[in-house]
Amino acid sequence: MDVEAFYLPLGDNRFSPTRATESPWETTAQHGGPPSALLAHLATSATGEQLRAARISVDFFGAIPRRELTVEVSPLRPGRRIDLTEATMTVDGRIVAVARVWSIATGPTPPAVTALTPPPAVPAENDHFLPHLSDWGYGQALDWRWTAGSPDRQGPADVWTRVRLPLIAGEELTGTDRALIAADAANGLSAELPISSWLSIPPGMTTHLTREPDGEWVHLSCRSRLTDDGLGLCSGTLSDTRGAIGEVAQPLLVRER
Repeated sequence: MDVEAFYLPLGDNRFSPTRATESPWETTAQHGGPPSALLAHLATSATGEQLRAARISVDFFGAIPRRELTVEVSPLRPGRRIDLTEATMTVDGRIVAVARVWSIATGPTPPAVTALTPPPAVPAENDHFLPHLSDWGYGQALDWRWTAGSPDRQGPADVWTRVRLPLIAGEELTGTDRALIAADAANGLSAELPISSWLSIPPGMTTHLTREPDGEWVHLSCRSRLTDDGLGLCSGTLSDTRGAIGEVAQPLLVRER
């Protein structure tokens, strides 16, 4: 893609979203992954260096326009060991998304540490997320490589992702950036119904991280479960080449288009 990053900084906490943030459904709207990562990035930048994001909950107040936006960061529960910070995104003076980030201080290694199981190796061949919609910004801004399931059919999916662009122009991607840019794709990757005829809308996303991913690749193993009255839940495990780094969950509104 001929863009510099997902967001171009404009100063005074203002950002211009590029085509890399583009939603598959509305070219004038953003996919939920980049805004979630931007809010968490700015929230964690306001905490101490020894703190690491452990839970990121993001609420979407509707479609997020692909226009100039402002982010305001507010400490809710400052602390040296545990910190809660909120980041609010507005477009044209209207709140479009809010993230709350619990950060926890790192410390000495405890006497019991969970063993890691690596996911399957990264396949050599690149795939397309929503192959019938190949020309959309967010879908092109990441590499997608399936290890289970298929981009051509509905159902559970295990996919390696690699973010191709910086989140913010002039800044290096962090591991948390990589995880959150990919995490919001879980419900689209694991849709149980054809997305051309069924809506599966997440009003929010909650991601728990035990550590940042090592390296460029983040694996997402995701599943969606639907009820008989129009609700659903998508859940997924996030991993790097060493093993699990966290989990993501999204409540779903399921309706025929």
